[in-house]
Amino acid sequence: MPIIDSAVYVDGHRIQNPSSLDQTFEYMEAHGGMAWIGLLRPSPEELERVAAEFSLHPLAVEDALAGHQRSKLERYGDNLFAVLRPARYIDETETVEFGELHVFIGPEYVVTVRHAEVPDLSRVRRRMEENPELLARGPEAVLYAILDEVVDQYDPVARGLQNDVDEIEDELFEGGDAELTQRIYELAREVIHFQRATDPLRDMLQALLRGADKYGVDIELQRSLRDVLDHVLRQSDKVAALRAILDNALTVNATLVAQRQTATSLEQNEQVKKISGWAAILFGPSLVGAIYGMNFRNMPELDWTLGYPMALSLMAATSLGLWLTFKRKHWL
Repeated sequence: MPIIDSAVYVDGHRIQNPSSLDQTFEYMEAHGGMAWIGLLRPSPEELERVAAEFSLHPLAVEDALAGHQRSKLERYGDNLFAVLRPARYIDETETVEFGELHVFIGPEYVVTVRHAEVPDLSRVRRRMEENPELLARGPEAVLYAILDEVVDQYDPVARGLQNDVDEIEDELFEGGDAELTQRIYELAREVIHFQRATDPLRDMLQALLRGADKYGVDIELQRSLRDVLDHVLRQSDKVAALRAILDNALTVNATLVAQRQTATSLEQNEQVKKISGWAAILFGPSLVGAIYGMNFRNMPELDWTLGYPMALSLMAATSLGLWLTFKRKHWL
């Protein structure tokens, strides 16, 4: 069984360290405490054992096994099923790595199923064990702590993405290029994925707060959930702003690339004009020289004393005429 940690808590204190699921179930029944079981990539058979013990809803179990779920919160009677998308920013590659966390909450148990190494729920467990008063508030308090940890881990991600956006803006106003367009697109895709992870949390927390009185959630715990909701709203605003900046950056970069291509095309046209103009200027003398270079016997100008100066003058006049014409048309 891929158990990361399993314990039974009574009044906020850890009373047993069971070595197996069976012992966890026995201790929970014997002491009437709360079981907190953490699983990492369990097989269908392993998760089914836990589901059978705690009567987990089949649809929730199916989602946990399938993975690749969107962030959501569903209630099945007195039980809650939450899907969270934790994230972390990797400085070396300047990318965002997303995980997936499934949380089953019941009156006497908490079961977490992870499909990635993030988040580190051992920190959440240590934090809760150091605060028995909070842990004594039950499974809802554990859910709050998990939500708080996931949302706190969004801050470094948002800062990393903000730094990437700042770098793109600097490159953009330095000129921009086609490679920058690809980088903007890739970063925009990460921001969209991040937005899909953060935005659903707003509705999830609001739903928890709406049902708090009905399900007897402690008032202090409600205040803590509102604090997490405030953090989520701020993150949502940041992500929305980043996405808007990237959309504008993509448009501006495309415009700059188009302008540069247009300028290059115009410059090439000017060069073609110059080349064509000088080719035409040289064509006149070449034509005259070619005619007189054929050395036919019956050419009147061959026996004329001024034939050679006349040919040179004709070459010069033709070239000068063409040069003045192209100069007037701004080809040269």
